[in-house]
Amino acid sequence: MSSPSPDDRLWASQDLPLRDGDHGEAVRDLQRRLVSLGLTPGLDGTFCEHTVTAVAAFQASRGLLDSGICDQATWNAVIEAGHRLGDRLLYLSRPMLRGEDVTALQRRLGGLGFDAGRVDGIFGPDTDAALREFQRNAGLSVDGVCGPTTLMDLERFANRISEPAAVAGVREREKLRSGPRGLDQRTVVIAHAGGLDAIAHAAARALSDTGAETVVLQHHDPSALADQANTLRCDLLVDLEVGDPPCWCAFYQSGDFESSGGRRLAELLTSALADIGLNPGPSRGLRLTLLRETRMPAVVVHLGPVDRVVTDPTSITEACTRAVADWAREPLAPEH
Repeated sequence: MSSPSPDDRLWASQDLPLRDGDHGEAVRDLQRRLVSLGLTPGLDGTFCEHTVTAVAAFQASRGLLDSGICDQATWNAVIEAGHRLGDRLLYLSRPMLRGEDVTALQRRLGGLGFDAGRVDGIFGPDTDAALREFQRNAGLSVDGVCGPTTLMDLERFANRISEPAAVAGVREREKLRSGPRGLDQRTVVIAHAGGLDAIAHAAARALSDTGAETVVLQHHDPSALADQANTLRCDLLVDLEVGDPPCWCAFYQSGDFESSGGRRLAELLTSALADIGLNPGPSRGLRLTLLRETRMPAVVVHLGPVDRVVTDPTSITEACTRAVADWAREPLAPEH
């Protein structure tokens, strides 16, 4: 399957979001792509009930919020889902290649003990280094390109392992186990897209009082937030959102890979917010853009209801800072 052209991405972006009742060529193209992924959205170019259901099912399968609305993140995920390992050459480029084929490559490299970084479907420097190391060990030309010859050897060696292991997950846990206990040697980013400046700065001040170095970042684009946090090389990121109920917390998870540190913080935040009556559901493993692109344990905290956030910001701030402090003392779930 060939990659969608830049024009596909351009016109789709101009038409997004696509939702119930929309119609036209953009909807028809979305429906065709969903059909190719085994879903049944209809093919008449109208965003009908069947399309809403298909989009929501696709979103749930990819770790996105299952709203049934095709926004930019959903469209990007549909494009990426169309790539299968072996359909195209994979290599380090700008912009970085993304897709399910990259995810499959990262899993195979990790299963063989080569650390390709997070299993995030993004062909970045870690994946490039792992691929080159595999090629070197396999006696192949070390060019950093996953083509037919490299793929053949990957498949041959992969058949020798029964259950692929996520090397990046092991590395994250080792780093957290050996890291400092407490906040006095950690950098914490409090991020938000807008509207939560007071709570974000209050949380940053409270964490600073416990010894953490804190940074508040605000940007409407989650990729830009992730890039800024990665540049800062922070130890932890908490992204705050606000909206109608329910309240929930999410960490990064993709297939059999998850951020252990992110899960631990999401669970602590969920418990702390429940203590003040916000009634969050269970913490959720998602593949949201910010969680996917950050390189440190990160959590998205969706606060609601809105009137509670507006009228009682102090208790929310205290709950969040208490959870972060607890995480710093014990960043991995206790082993039983």
